[in-house]
Amino acid sequence: MTELKSSDIRLGAMDLLARREHALVELVRKLEKRFNKPWLELPNADVSLTEMIQVEVERLRAQGLQSDARLTEAFIRARSNRGQGPVKIRMELRGKGVSDELIQSGFDTCEVDWFDLVAVVALKKFGDTPLDAKGLAKRSRFLQQRGFSFDHINIL
Repeated sequence: MTELKSSDIRLGAMDLLARREHALVELVRKLEKRFNKPWLELPNADVSLTEMIQVEVERLRAQGLQSDARLTEAFIRARSNRGQGPVKIRMELRGKGVSDELIQSGFDTCEVDWFDLVAVVALKKFGDTPLDAKGLAKRSRFLQQRGFSFDHINIL
């Protein structure tokens, strides 16, 4: 049996954060999965693995190495650059455990014009030829799957 140290948890968290930004909930979940092994022994029987992870993650957060706000801004920017709409982006951020307040703040500070983006995505996929009713329905479904709302789609 190997004794698990808090430095091991910190290194694991830093390894994950070096690759990309992680939400707090997402980071805790990944660390629990990584360190919940039968051969790892906790140094103190009074402290659980989850508590050890929470302490280290909070320390990283206090040092500015983990930030849900930074993740939100980067995620919105990256997904919008891939042509995804706000509905899909919002749901993915919620899935990562980011709070609704931070998500809204991220959307408020991002400088994406969703109406322009939906037009660019539609033009790239369908071109500028006029569409019949069947083509309009197909375009609408495609844009909904990409995460655009009816308000964005109806301006086309």
